[in-house]
Amino acid sequence: MKAGMLAPAVPEFAQVFEDHADYVYRILHQMRVPPSDVEDVMQEVFLVVHRRLSSFEPGTATLKTWLWEIAWRTASDHRRRAHRRYEESSDTLDHTEGSARAPDHEVASRRTLALLERALARLPEEQRMVFVMFDVEGVPMDHIAATMECPLKTAYSRLRLARESLRAALGGEVGRE
Repeated sequence: MKAGMLAPAVPEFAQVFEDHADYVYRILHQMRVPPSDVEDVMQEVFLVVHRRLSSFEPGTATLKTWLWEIAWRTASDHRRRAHRRYEESSDTLDHTEGSARAPDHEVASRRTLALLERALARLPEEQRMVFVMFDVEGVPMDHIAATMECPLKTAYSRLRLARESLRAALGGEVGRE
């Protein structure tokens, strides 16, 4: 760093939580943390963030990438625990009065989303995580490879396999009733 230049400031914990709680929630959902456990795992993520925030170096990674790494490791640890509960969510449709969307469009959207979620759930965890983080969240591939502790070419291979599997799953089922 050149003389006279200030290092980027580490954000305050309250601001990190306020700005990124929804992001962490989405990540945990995409990592297939059971809906009944998401809030508990999210709390664990932010406990780690609180403990390690002073050691975060803004120049080495973005805050979103750093949060994703913590969420990924916390969700992985959660799945390995012996006391893990095996539950399936019973997601219910949200019926909002006065919805501006046509009922048939709403049903089609929900079916497409459910189809995508099922296809993602069938992917091996490593493929699903690379796909979600690269194609959905926009995390750079070198950060993903470092977090997953795999070579860069392996991360790209997982992305290619995930895309092929999703293309096959969605192409084969779209339009079925």
